Amino acid sequence: MPATLYWMQAGACGGDTWSLLSLESPDLAQLLEQLELQVLWHPSLSNLSAAEHDQLVESITSGATPLDFLCVEGSVIQGPGGTGMFDTSGGRAKKDLVARLAARARHVIAVGTCASFGGLCADGATEATGLQFHKTRKGGFLGEGFLAGSGLPVVNIPGCPAHHDAVASTLAALAANAPLQLNEHNAPLEHFGLLVHQGCLRNEYHEYRVEERDFGERGCLFFHLGCRGPLAYGPCNKLLWNHRSSKTRVGVPCVGCTEPSFPKAQPFFSTRALAEIPIELPHGVDRAHYLAYKGMAAAAAPERLKRRKTRV
Repeated sequence: MPATLYWMQAGACGGDTWSLLSLESPDLAQLLEQLELQVLWHPSLSNLSAAEHDQLVESITSGATPLDFLCVEGSVIQGPGGTGMFDTSGGRAKKDLVARLAARARHVIAVGTCASFGGLCADGATEATGLQFHKTRKGGFLGEGFLAGSGLPVVNIPGCPAHHDAVASTLAALAANAPLQLNEHNAPLEHFGLLVHQGCLRNEYHEYRVEERDFGERGCLFFHLGCRGPLAYGPCNKLLWNHRSSKTRVGVPCVGCTEPSFPKAQPFFSTRALAEIPIELPHGVDRAHYLAYKGMAAAAAPERLKRRKTRV
């Protein structure tokens, strides 16, 4: 009997769905076939009528139809005043549907940063939150103690959007009942155990503090242009997008979209600093050692790095 999957779009732009449609090897149809996954519902891909969808939900919540995977993209909208009526389906609050389905699911997966941590609307009038986190704080909509039928908490796959390969491999691991190691934010360590910086092709410029002050230069994007690569954990420079590229590979700073606090209340492409020392330092680096090391590193930078190619 195939495993079943219900994909729900809550307070979201739908970008995580579009990311998933970019799967190439295998593509989405092949993935579903290989994992023997039956899609019960996806709002962009299914063609059930409203009445048929209601019957499906009743069948799941009554236990007549088993639910192996509940995938939610988008934050859970609880406003106004906890009613959830800012985000409805068929005249009913989607938050209530999330609760009913999560209670029956063997696995619950938060797809994208909004579903994982609340995202864009987490501090707004919509009273949005993630499934089991609100920003960095455990709890969220389902509560800190929630466990799916498998005994696992909500598995978070953050990103804006979530990387399609991270979603696919997480589904594959769970479908095979393989052990899944999670980090402190319940995200798979396989994809969120490395800093974006650790796969960046500009690392040598970073180590010698050869800095990019404007777009189009060849240098490190961290010191002046707001790159979150040394602070954010994510698979972008490990898996690459469509196995081809990433933001930093084309000279665009990482915006830290996998971080629980994304988006931060500050400009994306500007590094907050005091006396040209970044306020937020790379993970694992203390300020005293940073001050000593970076001064020596800049002085020791090889000429070939200093003569970096600049804009024409």
